[in-house]
Amino acid sequence: MIERLQISNLRNLTEVNLHATACNVIIGANGSGKTSLLEAIFLLSRGKSFRHHQPKRYIQHHQNAVTVYARLNDSSTLAIQKQADATTILRLNQTTVYNQSILTEQLPTLLIDPSTMDMLEQGSASRRQLLDWLVFHMKQGFHPQWLAYQRLLKQRNSLLKKTRHLTQVQLAELKSWDKGLSNHAALIHHYRERIFAEWQPCFAESIAQLLPTYAEQLSLSYNAGYDTNVALHIQLNERLEQDLQLGYTRIGNHRADVHVHWRSNDSAASNNNLSDTMREADTNLKVAVIKEQAANVLSRGEKKLLITALRLSQLPLLLNTQKTNDLSNDLSNDSAHAQVTPVVLLDDITAELDDRAIDILLSTLAQLPCQVFMTSLTDDILPLVHQYWSKPSTFHVKKGQIFSP
Repeated sequence: MIERLQISNLRNLTEVNLHATACNVIIGANGSGKTSLLEAIFLLSRGKSFRHHQPKRYIQHHQNAVTVYARLNDSSTLAIQKQADATTILRLNQTTVYNQSILTEQLPTLLIDPSTMDMLEQGSASRRQLLDWLVFHMKQGFHPQWLAYQRLLKQRNSLLKKTRHLTQVQLAELKSWDKGLSNHAALIHHYRERIFAEWQPCFAESIAQLLPTYAEQLSLSYNAGYDTNVALHIQLNERLEQDLQLGYTRIGNHRADVHVHWRSNDSAASNNNLSDTMREADTNLKVAVIKEQAANVLSRGEKKLLITALRLSQLPLLLNTQKTNDLSNDLSNDSAHAQVTPVVLLDDITAELDDRAIDILLSTLAQLPCQVFMTSLTDDILPLVHQYWSKPSTFHVKKGQIFSP
């Protein structure tokens, strides 16, 4: 848990030094800098902003770098400095480290903000990242495999872009990369599949709370991005000509996705012309079962509740001290990361969720061993916050200056 947070030169936050508690409410008008405070915590944890990927977009004007420092309740310290050219300096306990994942392990952050509310309609990347966030924090062996896969994929795509006709040397090199991709892909899929199976009941429980009307109709599915019954390198070889024409690799772990499905047993609905539906025959009930992407059925308000449920359902799983089972072979020593306190960042939730959903969200968070930072335009949310946290900290932000009553 963050006890002390220091921020320098992030947008309009010139110098910030605050002491945090389990629940922290940041109140301020639009443009005051309240979201920038959440952005700083996210930057420290993930090494990137959730608003802009280019550091020059969030470094304060006429400054060379942004710096974020945090001291945790176990006295450990984390720091990151980002320069305008993206040069990054990372420190853990005053010692320079060279991998962002080291800080990410120490400070897991879960973000619920307006920009994530379109996740269902966007491409697969954001949904895949949602699953990978869980896998990263629960399975130590996942990240090295993911990094190795990404390096080989980058090399393969670079070669595919260069030419449509491979020399014998290039072909041999590509086949070597494909074998490596195949080995890493099998392990990545294993980790994802195991954690996804554990995530599903937590998601069902969250849906029962936030969208009880659809509790029996909403379900998750995981698509690996390729046929897992056949080694990836074999499939890549079969599709090589098409990949050369397109200039990129079309199948693999990088195309994995998590879908939210809506199911209806209404036989009358089978007459509707629904896009992207799958109809299954139910021989016992003699009715058509329609399975469709939930985004095509739910209202915008219901989609917001669904996405909130997706993210909220990850916390109990992350906090579960029971370690997941490991591979029975050479991965038998793999285990979950040491338990740490997740930090939940809630940006302007009163603008996205109704009172009932906010009540469920806050009551759930208050029962979990996590730290919360939430922003609000007004102090109207404070009475509800005080129902669940006995001593929340309140901060007011005005033109980049943070004040504590």
